[in-house]
This record gives sequence, structure tokens and C-alpha cells, in this order.
Amino acid sequence: MKIKKNKVSPRQKMINLMYVLLMAMLALNVSSDVLNGFTLVDESLTKSTANSSEQNLALYRDFAAFMEQNPEKVHEWFSRAQTVKQMSDSLYEYADLLKELIAKKADGAEGDHAKLINREDLEASTFVMLSKSENRGQKLYDAINNYREQILTMIDDTIQRRVVTDLFSTEVPKRDISLMRNWQEYNFENMPAIAAITLLTKLQNDIRYTEGEVLHTLAKNIDEGDVRVNKISALVIPNSKNIVRGSDFSAQIILAAVDSTQRPEIYIDDKKLDAENGEYTITCNRTGDYTLNGYMLVNDGAGTSSRYEFSQKYTVVDPTATVSASLMNVLYAGFENPLSISVPGVPGKNISASVANGNGTLRSDGKGGFVAVPKQIGKNMEIEVTANHEGGRRQSMGKYSFRVKQLPDPTPFIEYKDKDGHTNRYRGGTPFAKRDLMSTNGIVAAIDDGLLNIGFKVLSFETVFYDNMGNAVPIISEGANFSSRQKDMFRRLSTGKRFYISHVKAVGPDGVERVLPTSMEVILK
Repeated sequence: MKIKKNKVSPRQKMINLMYVLLMAMLALNVSSDVLNGFTLVDESLTKSTANSSEQNLALYRDFAAFMEQNPEKVHEWFSRAQTVKQMSDSLYEYADLLKELIAKKADGAEGDHAKLINREDLEASTFVMLSKSENRGQKLYDAINNYREQILTMIDDTIQRRVVTDLFSTEVPKRDISLMRNWQEYNFENMPAIAAITLLTKLQNDIRYTEGEVLHTLAKNIDEGDVRVNKISALVIPNSKNIVRGSDFSAQIILAAVDSTQRPEIYIDDKKLDAENGEYTITCNRTGDYTLNGYMLVNDGAGTSSRYEFSQKYTVVDPTATVSASLMNVLYAGFENPLSISVPGVPGKNISASVANGNGTLRSDGKGGFVAVPKQIGKNMEIEVTANHEGGRRQSMGKYSFRVKQLPDPTPFIEYKDKDGHTNRYRGGTPFAKRDLMSTNGIVAAIDDGLLNIGFKVLSFETVFYDNMGNAVPIISEGANFSSRQKDMFRRLSTGKRFYISHVKAVGPDGVERVLPTSMEVILK
């Protein structure tokens, strides 16, 4: 998909040089010879512009043909080419309108810019371009600037960008800036009609030339992303190599670097596959290792066929699932036990599970896992796993049984913050700073054995102090908090003294109320 790029011809270069030379001569003397020279340049530019227009139209036809052949690949560049055409035609037609207005002002209502009579008229271009009411010179100035900036967004080549910038420059030479002349006045004020028309013709020529340059760049970009290959291989792309018995083995058989204008013939074990997209499906009813063998026949440009072999191994396994308790190998009654359930070869979103024997509930946690809440202690909880295959087919993957136990008793402790603000747990039996004791409100209880971390609500507890006679002095708490009497006793204790926290009553997330059999010895330091 290549479009040949034409270089600027010597004739075009000569025309451009003549234009510059004639503009310089105009500053010296507007003689009939100079006017004739402008006429010649205008005619040459017109012919050159017509040739460029024909070449550009051919490029647009090529773009349309490419778009029809491969819309997905060409659409972006075709759309940009249409934008370039719209922009170029708009500026070109406006320049043509200005030429016509200048000719009519110089020669009357029947004036024709291609057959200008009063070529030396110095008022026509000034009236048309610099009239304050119409402000056409300013409009042309803005249109050229806008065209230049939009075209520059279409090209990246440094040389091309410089050429476009120079062709559509609206800067006024420094000598004329000092005379307070803007671009419109510099180009059209007191300018012979033929010179103004020639200037606009050159603008049209530059438009068509630039349009062609951009079209060549866009055409080049069409093929820029193509990958060139030197090897052709037949490939089998299975949905999965591990197949559950009773499920389907599905694979896509393709030819790498295949020509999209022709489709290869596919044979599985010498039997032709009748599938336009190369998809092959077979139901797998027996477990074991299997191999998919076949070949492709592809016609080449010479009319002969090339054969490409392919082979793909796959495994059929019995229905199976993996169900594991995320915390322990048992489930606790009344507690939200997290579960992870997976089935080899089946996406997590296609796996469902339910309680088979009615002992509790099972729900999704919304993160790909499940939460099981058993009810009856001592009765197993059975979980049935189901795989949901494509096409709406459901397949049972088996039932899995878990023992159901009561949550173990929690451990009481005093929770406090050290001098660095870190939270610590004091479980007794070791010296405990009196300042830390006085800074806490009460005790807490939790199952915290490194695996489980389940909080309990403390309902009440008892502290036991011993007086000088060795008599036990029990004091009841205020719920989970120390009572005022207990705190008063803490203040009286000196270093080395100890007391005990016992009869802790707590309730867990399972709703079971219990009295903890353990006590905590607190030794002050």
C-alpha cells in the first residue's frame, strides 16, 4: 500500500524564483514588461496548481480504495486526509473569491482574473483587501495562520514543518514593520491588480503543494504499523488445556501472518473442518491425555497450495474442586468463616456454592470468596460446588464436608499504649507498670493465637486484692471497665504488689455467653 511521492520539479522552482524576482522589480518600476512578467508567472502558477490538484485527487482516490479494502486499519488516516481536503479547499476557494473581486474592481462587473485588462490598477487590491467594512485582508491573514497551524499538527518531519512554516509565513519584513505596515498592507496596499492576483495564485499553488505533502505523509503512516514476517506457522489456541470430563474442549486454529483476502482449508485427522472462524469443538467424555492433530492448506499467488501441520496436546480430568477454610480446617458455629473455592479451568465468577444439608448459610463476600456461617455444633456442614459453563450448562463439582465446633474461649488482657503510642496487650504473670495500669479503662478479651483474631465483648469481671491479714477482697467491675473502687485500690498498691482478675464473663460473635476459666495475675513494678 504505497503512494509514490513526487519531488518539486525544476519548472516549479523556476516559477517560485521568478515570482520573487518580479516582486523585487515591482518595487523599482511598474512597467509593461513587469506586468507581462506577472501575467506569465500567474499563468505558470495556475498550470502548476492544476497539476498538483490532479495528483492530490489521485491520492484521495487511493485513500478511498484503501478504506474500502481495510476500514479498520485505514479509518484514522482516511479521516485525517478528509480533514486536510476540507481545510485546503476552504482556503483555496477563499483566495479564488478574492482574485475574482479584485478583477471585477479593476475591469468592471465582467472582469475575469484569468484575462485581466487593467493589470496596472493600483486601487483594486487596496479596495478589496483593506476595506474596513469587509476586512478581507484580515480574514485572509487569520485563515492562513489557522491553516498553517493545523497542517503542522499533521506532520512530524522537521524539514517539512520548516517548509510549511516558510510557505505560509505572515511575518512582515523588518523594513516594513518600521513603517507601521501590517501583513495585509504590505502585500496589497497600492499593489497592481495583476501582482495581487499573482500573489493569491501563488498562495493557491502553495496550498495544493502542501496538501500533497501531507497526503503522502498520511499514506506512509498507513503501512507504518505493519509487522513484516518471514515465517508462516499454523497455531492452535485452546481455551484451556485442562478439561473437566463432560465439558467441551474448545480451540481456535489460525495461521500466523495469514492473508485476510483468503481463508485456509483446515483438516482435523484428514477431515475438513467446516468453520469460517477456524473454531474447533469436541465434547470430552473420557479422562486422559489427548493430542489435536491436523493441517492447513493455503493457496499462494502462483496458484499452488502450501501445507502447514499443527499439533496441540490437552488433558481431560475428572470433576474436582478445591475448598479450603481460610482460617482453620474446621468451621465455627455462629461465626462468619471465610472460605475460598476454586475449580481448575473455571473462572471464579462462574463458580457457585450452597449449603447441602441446611446447617447454616453460605454467601459470596463480593471479593471472589465465600462466607460460611454454620448453626448447629457437632453437625457437619456440607458445601456443594457448581461450575457454570458457557451456554448456561451447570455441572456439579462435588460436595465437601466440614466439622462444626464452638468458638474456643478467648484470653483476657489489659490493652494499653506505651510511651511511643503503640498498642500493647498485657496478659499477666510479668511486672506491669503502674502508670500503664492507671491509663487504661478496663480489660478486653479475644481469641488471639496467631491464626485467629476474634474479638469478644466483656460483660463483667472481678478483681481480687489481699489485705495485710491475707484476706481476699473481691471487687466487681462496671462491665468491661474498672470500677471506681477498683481504681482506688490500684492507687494504693505499691511496687511488687499483685492482684488477680478472674471470673471474666464474655460473649463472642456466635452469641454464646461464657465465663472464662482462666485468671490473670497482675504484678506491679
